[in-house]
Amino acid sequence: MLKITLEVAKVLIHAAELRARELGIAEVIAIVDDGGNFVASHRMDHAWLASVDIAHNKAWTAVALKMPTASLAPLAVPSGELYGINTTNHGRVVVFGGGIPLSFEGRIVGAVGVSGSNVANDIEVSKAAVRAFETYPKARIGSSGSLL
Repeated sequence: MLKITLEVAKVLIHAAELRARELGIAEVIAIVDDGGNFVASHRMDHAWLASVDIAHNKAWTAVALKMPTASLAPLAVPSGELYGINTTNHGRVVVFGGGIPLSFEGRIVGAVGVSGSNVANDIEVSKAAVRAFETYPKARIGSSGSLL
């Protein structure tokens, strides 16, 4: 199974930052592994300090619930079946877009979380990281599952 290493995280962060720069925004980009454990984070110059925790929590939520955080928004409204979910897990669950799982061979192996702009921009920047992951040279995976 593929493991999200620091090398992989740096590639994803770089792709996300390039997209944020194209959009003219400053973002915080966080990468977690399949257990929601911190791998790497990057705060662009002038990005909001509050976005550090939000980006990490978006990535954690995407892994913990195995879905993009944007998918939670309609489920977490007062009439939704998951209303109040954002109050669980010590408030770590984020119910708006910017967190997306990273999948390899049908398994979630990590996630990216982005925060610092409006939700549409956060999603766009996180998708840039996902695209980079999808094209990352997976032929370099060693027997331990880590990228070489």
